[in-house]
Amino acid sequence: MSYLTHLECSLCDKRYAADDLHTLCPDCNRPLLARYDLAAARVGWDRDSLATREPTLWRYREVLPVRDEGRAIKLGEGYTPLLHARRFGGAMGLPHLYIKDESLNPTGSFKARGLCMAISRAWELGVEEVVIPSAGNAAGAMAAYAARAGLRAHVFMPADVPQPFRMECQALGADVTLVEGLITDCGREAQKGVERHGWFPMSTLKEPYRLEGKKTMGYELAEQFHWQLPDVVIYPTGGGTGLIGMWKAFAELSELGWIDDRRPRMVAVQAEGCAPIPRAFHAGDEFAAPWQGAHTIAAGLRVPSAVGDFLMLRALRESHGTGVAVSDAALVAAQMRMASLEGVFACPEGGATLAALEKLLAEGWVSPQERILLFNTGTGLKYPGVFPA
Repeated sequence: MSYLTHLECSLCDKRYAADDLHTLCPDCNRPLLARYDLAAARVGWDRDSLATREPTLWRYREVLPVRDEGRAIKLGEGYTPLLHARRFGGAMGLPHLYIKDESLNPTGSFKARGLCMAISRAWELGVEEVVIPSAGNAAGAMAAYAARAGLRAHVFMPADVPQPFRMECQALGADVTLVEGLITDCGREAQKGVERHGWFPMSTLKEPYRLEGKKTMGYELAEQFHWQLPDVVIYPTGGGTGLIGMWKAFAELSELGWIDDRRPRMVAVQAEGCAPIPRAFHAGDEFAAPWQGAHTIAAGLRVPSAVGDFLMLRALRESHGTGVAVSDAALVAAQMRMASLEGVFACPEGGATLAALEKLLAEGWVSPQERILLFNTGTGLKYPGVFPA
């Protein structure tokens, strides 16, 4: 099922056995990346075979880490719609504007991709109890896949998280603890559970396999665009797993011989109240200093410090991309335009991508004939407090 060979540290390049249970690199405390025998895959796997496969992310099973198909936990995740945004694209003078709508995933967000993979692989390697700090969507996704696998799930959420997120986790059987503070505070509480009870951590990039689920967005873009990647990808960035995963996917696709060497310019979008990645990018820093006093209504963007910061910044620079911060008012207004003009009721994070595009267009950073992709990462239905009654 899989060409997985080993794990490799993203910073020091040290290798680890793929079939042992790992979190971060013990030498430098940075994320581990799954590696595959892509030379063998190039010979043994033809992209034309995708035409007969199930329309889920598991269609790319050769470059996913789960070895035993019976351990692949499935709820219909992935292969989400690629929509041509003709109405507001036309109004903006951008005839080749698209939206990748991740709200149609199980549990209503792109987090289903990463957590289905992380839980499947953890289950395959013998894990029985998992824990996650989350601003909402990741917790719901973990709870759903843990329930389906029969694993016990523990969730730590900020106390001000929108109520639908908490209700979702509780309905799915997770033990939910509300924490006063930010996701970083939740992370510290989750780590106590790891140390005291042996729970396996599902935090962003602190285990190797959420990234592998998220990278399937890159594979889908290539396939849905008929193996010609777009010119620009605008992506809402909290922990950054999706951005890093897509950049990894493009490298793998090139090694497989399925795409050429052209890459999209990657754009990381954050909120003005919590923008460590744009700040570090424009300052020329390799790592992003923690953001003090983080605040934004886009809960998924309220991540003041990310373990994969250097990987995000590396992808932005290698792609000749950029980082953009937008105001809460701008992202909510864009969220409403996306809904009323294109029928996509985006989450606030998804609205942020349109707000960022408007800034980039005004600055001349994008041109009218470019093929531009916005990511809506989840449904707006989980944010009842964002819109006036």
